[in-house]
Amino acid sequence: MRARLVILCVVSVAAVLLIASPSPAGSSAGLKAGAARIDITPEKPVNMSGYAARKDLSTGVHDPLSARAVAFEVGGKRLVLISTDIIGYYEDVANYMRKALMAEFNLQPSELFLAGIHTHAAPTPTLNRERAHANNVEYTEGLKPKLIEVVRKALANMEPAKLGLGVGSCPVGGNRRELRVANNGESSVVLGRNPYGTTDKEVLVMKVAKADGAPMAVLFDYATHGTSLGTANLTISGDVPGLAEQFVEKILGSDVIAPIFVGASGNIDPWFRVLPGFNEEPGWVPEPVLLGTFLGEEVVHVYRAINQTQSADKIATNFVTLQLPAKPPEADSKEKKRESVPLNVTVARLGDVAFVGLGAEVFTEIGMAIKAGSPCPHTFVITHCNGAASYLPTKEVYVQDGYEVKTSPFSPQAAEIVVRESIRLLHGL
Repeated sequence: MRARLVILCVVSVAAVLLIASPSPAGSSAGLKAGAARIDITPEKPVNMSGYAARKDLSTGVHDPLSARAVAFEVGGKRLVLISTDIIGYYEDVANYMRKALMAEFNLQPSELFLAGIHTHAAPTPTLNRERAHANNVEYTEGLKPKLIEVVRKALANMEPAKLGLGVGSCPVGGNRRELRVANNGESSVVLGRNPYGTTDKEVLVMKVAKADGAPMAVLFDYATHGTSLGTANLTISGDVPGLAEQFVEKILGSDVIAPIFVGASGNIDPWFRVLPGFNEEPGWVPEPVLLGTFLGEEVVHVYRAINQTQSADKIATNFVTLQLPAKPPEADSKEKKRESVPLNVTVARLGDVAFVGLGAEVFTEIGMAIKAGSPCPHTFVITHCNGAASYLPTKEVYVQDGYEVKTSPFSPQAAEIVVRESIRLLHGL
């Protein structure tokens, strides 16, 4: 009997120690993360994005384009974030890429955030062989295996990780809805510079560190168009967002992956905008380089000030396609009347950090409202994500009119629905 009691006590103590001990490195209990980067610079001349008046093919490359992927896993639940140095995924390209990625890695729609940084100095992604240049179709088809490869590398590189968050501020982006008054007294809102207009200057930075504290990735979120370069530019570039990524990686080391996710910036342009190219005047710092470096330096400052990191206890995600009320066609337009316009909304929660992916060019006030209503202390609002449904302005600016209102397919009520539903979805996580 005494021997049996001793054995029982030893087994009980061993069981308690096993339950109480931390999970071994590489187990599925804690947070794991992996990151990767792949070059997506076009090898042939291509039509470039963002300006309908630009017809000529690209003539050279100023700086390389990349796709960057960061993958997370907690308890078997995954979250994959991809930032791509292109304008975005328009027409059927978003579904084409997403279906391939989800099938290859058995991802749920809500587990994949596929975003463009919205540079207007990159190839136009398209699969339309009838209307598009053959080089652009070839580039787009070649982009799919590269996205699959970069995600595969990120998932293969997964290891125990910890997260840290920091917040900075940067004035690189400026409100572009400028009020102009003609000599006859008539006023209009044009694309220009409005120094007194609303901007979201927040720079949100996430540090992803390995178990030993070594840096793995730094994700950052900032609201601006990639339009420092304009219609006359025929040189491939990541523009301000892409140059900021490159700067951060140069300073922190080539092993660190630094994807930018573009915030709500439908009415925000870089302070220096639509320039004809990189100014090579002696002593002059080209504006895209200047602004990209400015933003990148703020990211590095914030990153270096993050002293505390911790694991994440769970990942939760959701994906919905909202049917938003459509704007009626103009009286003299041949466009057919639509009752609704679809917009993809993807939400995720990684510990106490939230992500909201919006498939449109969203006004900055909308992003600020979502962040203000989020149940999480830090929320990445990511636009040009999982689709591209044109401009989503706020209700108030429909009275002012302007380019974004003219080209938007949405009714004035649509923005309020997106804000409400995004916040509701976040609370549901």
